[in-house]
Amino acid sequence: MSGKKNYFVHESAYVDEPCEIGKGTKIWHFSHIMKGARIGENCIFGQNVNVAGGVVIGTNVKVQNNVSIYTGTTIEDDVFLGPSCVLTNVTNPRSQIVRHNLYEKTTFRRGATVGANATVVCGIEVGRYSFVAAGAVVTKDVPDYALMTGVPAKRAGWISRHGIPLPQADADGIMVCPESGYRYREVEPGVVRCLDLDEEAPLPPDKAIGRVSYDDLKKK
Repeated sequence: MSGKKNYFVHESAYVDEPCEIGKGTKIWHFSHIMKGARIGENCIFGQNVNVAGGVVIGTNVKVQNNVSIYTGTTIEDDVFLGPSCVLTNVTNPRSQIVRHNLYEKTTFRRGATVGANATVVCGIEVGRYSFVAAGAVVTKDVPDYALMTGVPAKRAGWISRHGIPLPQADADGIMVCPESGYRYREVEPGVVRCLDLDEEAPLPPDKAIGRVSYDDLKKK
């Protein structure tokens, strides 16, 4: 890249060129962006993050400390990767076997969250606005809005776009997010949709700022 950069790189971080980094992105201490990575606008990479060549990352993605994102990974807009979560790109690695041309694809759909110390085994899709709890081990595709917990991870319920577990559905099959008031419905077995906002639409500004703590919401 030449000319004045419109993103921030800490002096201890390394960025190998050529790569693509969008406007407003911040790359913090001891992180490494490798040649051929593509990163969108307004992303944040915490300390000691590695982004391999060929990785594609959308806008407004937040990656916390000590995360490695390997070749074969695609991360859509608004994804959150918690501290020290683990991603992979070969299911059956062996030191003696070279599989550089066999990296498996893993996709994180828009708005997904992966909690601290969780592991996402490669070759799967993590659905839109799903939530992988801290320490969980995900080995299979995750549906949109699924709350995944445990080892191996299983769906413990549904979760709203605001990261709040959804209550039991009412007589009409409606689940209401306690924070936003948005309504959700399981439109077919295993498929949840928001009835008030399209999954690809950005949150309105008044819905994009948290005003109630999670502990207070749990008391409702």
